[in-house]
Amino acid sequence: MSKALKDIRLIGNLSNRSNYTYTDEDVRKIHQVMKKAVEEMKGRFDRKGSEDEDVFKL
Repeated sequence: MSKALKDIRLIGNLSNRSNYTYTDEDVRKIHQVMKKAVEEMKGRFDRKGSEDEDVFKL
């Protein structure tokens, strides 16, 4: 859990416009894929199983 939370916080570093260029659409995609990943994780706990994972691309 510590590593997962650290990695999520590191994703937040992408918001620094001094180092990264992104559009509002890119931000929407990032939010959408993160939300989907959390929902899939919750579902896996509910089903007590696993599924194939998607690869994220901007």
